[in-house]
Amino acid sequence: MSDLFQSLKDKVSGQNLKIVFPEGLDERILTAASRLAADKIVTPILVGAKEDVEKKAKELNVIVDGCEIYDPATYEKMPELVAAFVERRKGKASEEDAKRILQDENYFGTMLVYTKLAHGLVSGAAHSTADTVRPALQIIKTKEGVRKTSGVFIMVREEEKYVFADCAINISPDSQDLAEIAIESAKTAEMFDIEPRVAMLSFSTAGSAKSPETEKVVEAVKVAHERAPHLTLDGEFQFDAAFVPSVAVKKAPNSVIQGDANVFVFPSLEAGNIGYKIAQRLGNFEAVGPILQGLNAPVNDLSRGCNEEDVYKLALITAAQAL
Repeated sequence: MSDLFQSLKDKVSGQNLKIVFPEGLDERILTAASRLAADKIVTPILVGAKEDVEKKAKELNVIVDGCEIYDPATYEKMPELVAAFVERRKGKASEEDAKRILQDENYFGTMLVYTKLAHGLVSGAAHSTADTVRPALQIIKTKEGVRKTSGVFIMVREEEKYVFADCAINISPDSQDLAEIAIESAKTAEMFDIEPRVAMLSFSTAGSAKSPETEKVVEAVKVAHERAPHLTLDGEFQFDAAFVPSVAVKKAPNSVIQGDANVFVFPSLEAGNIGYKIAQRLGNFEAVGPILQGLNAPVNDLSRGCNEEDVYKLALITAAQAL
């Protein structure tokens, strides 16, 4: 396990954190949860009928003794969750609606986090991003001062660590969104012991091209500086000017970023998604995430193509966010 995850393990071990896994019958979830419990890192909460979960675990030869298993159909605190859900939805759901909705494992798991019966949630192995994120936005909601959640990847290759944002949520962010994504991504970087140096990316460096797309990024830089003047942040940059010192000297000689950026904010979801996958597939970087940021409590989304190791690592990240 890389230094990144070892340091996260050290941070969260012994903190008595509970992470809920709504997909309690998924093989990858069960195996990772078993490891997390055995390593005494977090207490996994598996959602599902107890006999079904235990039967599946037995078939997989996996020990789930250190996990808690909650079944929405028989959960003793369900009346409290129903009442809290009705109150949170402020007239958008009746008690009958709440009883029906909370049989859905993602809504049930999210309510456990909202009511502080769990510290974070990891889902997405068998659900779409929308299925994971929608309950979080309706129930947990974004932090005060944050308009939208966003999704980052930590890109890891041996000792190298970078943050790529937003690669998961916002299709066409405006200047305000980009500034917010930059500030939240810097906070995420600090959680991973990365001292943030933020580059706002475009197809132009320091005014080398002008278009509505580049002006959006220029404006985002101004907004970010106003909101977080302490942050080492600049743009707009082409990627090479943000990452290669010899290029930075030529293209952006007066910038505080001199080819040494480690947090990269992409101007659109398509750019971010393409960018992280190129780094992953051509550059052999491990892409950890997406990590959702800006929420009042941690909820994170797995890829449906994930493996057990991805589940284990995202649970570590979720626990670290909960601290």
